Amino acid sequence: MNIIDNDLLSMQEARILVENAREAQKKLATFPQEKLDEIVEAMAEEIEKHLMELAKMSNEETEYGKWEDKYIKNHFVCKYLKSRLKDMKCVGIINEDKVNSTMDVGVPMGVIIAFCPSTSPVSTTIYKALISIKSGNAIIFSPHLRAKNTIFKTIDILIRAAERAGLPEGTLAYLHTVTKSGSLELMNHKDTSLIMNTGVPEMLKAAYKSGKPVIYGGNGNGPAFIERTADIKQAAKDIIDSKNFDYGVVSAAEQSIVVDSCIVAEVKEELQKNGAYFMTEEEAEKLASIFFYKDGSPDLEMIGKSPQFLAKNAGFAVPEDTKVLISKQKFVFQKNPYSREKLCPVLAFYIEEDWMHACEKCIELLLSERQGHTLIIHSKDEEVIRQFALKKPVGRVLVNTPGTFGSMGATTNLFPSMTLGSGSAGDGMTSDNVSPMNLIYLRKVGYGVRRVEELAKTVNTEGNKLNTKDEDNLKLLENVLRKIMKDLK
Repeated sequence: MNIIDNDLLSMQEARILVENAREAQKKLATFPQEKLDEIVEAMAEEIEKHLMELAKMSNEETEYGKWEDKYIKNHFVCKYLKSRLKDMKCVGIINEDKVNSTMDVGVPMGVIIAFCPSTSPVSTTIYKALISIKSGNAIIFSPHLRAKNTIFKTIDILIRAAERAGLPEGTLAYLHTVTKSGSLELMNHKDTSLIMNTGVPEMLKAAYKSGKPVIYGGNGNGPAFIERTADIKQAAKDIIDSKNFDYGVVSAAEQSIVVDSCIVAEVKEELQKNGAYFMTEEEAEKLASIFFYKDGSPDLEMIGKSPQFLAKNAGFAVPEDTKVLISKQKFVFQKNPYSREKLCPVLAFYIEEDWMHACEKCIELLLSERQGHTLIIHSKDEEVIRQFALKKPVGRVLVNTPGTFGSMGATTNLFPSMTLGSGSAGDGMTSDNVSPMNLIYLRKVGYGVRRVEELAKTVNTEGNKLNTKDEDNLKLLENVLRKIMKDLK
């Protein structure tokens, strides 16, 4: 009887992939920026031909969201990201300051291990592949089991295009036998340089234990505050468009609305005009019971589903034109499902008497899961906006824009990104919209501009007379500095 141990196969494959990537990256590190750009351009052009096909495939495989919206995300990555990458310098001399006689040299990190979420498998895979090659790094993917066939196909297309353009074989690869053991082997391999995890929290602890730098695009529990000076009509439309997009699977989409008490009636009316359904207390309780299991873990079958599907499963009906379900809430606490992130078109609705109380409520919501990386504020009061920007424990604050689109850089000038760092919440090494610049380190170059003797003269800057002890110390300093300079020469 033949017994195949997939864990051992996966571990062996992981070792081979990292070793091959290490050798391939050594070759890639010799490529000038122009050659890397040529490869990235070829990858983007080829994958563009398959975006709709891959969007439908990911929707069918995962049963999350809407393929039409996934196509928009895929297209956004190819068009916006490709345009932004075009003139970016990542390797070689990327900055030269002739006035101060310094230079910055971009150096690739090496071999990157990448995890992509099942909610946005195609767009995130394309994005990570492009920014890694742009910055001269090798990248190995550990595909999400729920979206592995879609991710396999996406990477195969990218590999063919890249290698035709001159990418060394093994630079871009993925784990074919996907197991937890294989993923751990990838992260813990001595030649792995960096781990980039987007929305796969179950692998986060293991990533930290590896001792490698971790970039984490975490879960979001971001609130949207509508302040009394806001353009209420636009704010309501933005929030509904954002939360309904791909049925709410984007982590930066709004999870709750906090409203200034003096404008509640108008806000509620505008939300309803845009497709919001305000649930009764009984309906909200029924819906709350299906989001999470008793142990607190989410029911994955509720992710990325339509409002009609969710309502039906909870035992009530909503109109066919409903885009988002809303529940009025008062308190934030761990066991309240409406205080937690839900990757589906459901929002909590909080009323606060002024912006200061709203500010505190937003902080409560952001800290409730310690993963909130985005806050949205709708306001025309610059002082209130600044106070929110100064006080919130988030990686990004978005102003007068939809959370989903503003966070990824579609309706803002933030870097076009599918990995939104949550470093400000204590996870990962950055809170940036992750770009190729997060995948390099800077080698600093400084030319000598002062002599050792000048350093000694600055000790007595105010012209005070040195005592004997000071003079002895100064002579000692001069001798040490001279010796250092001599050794360096």
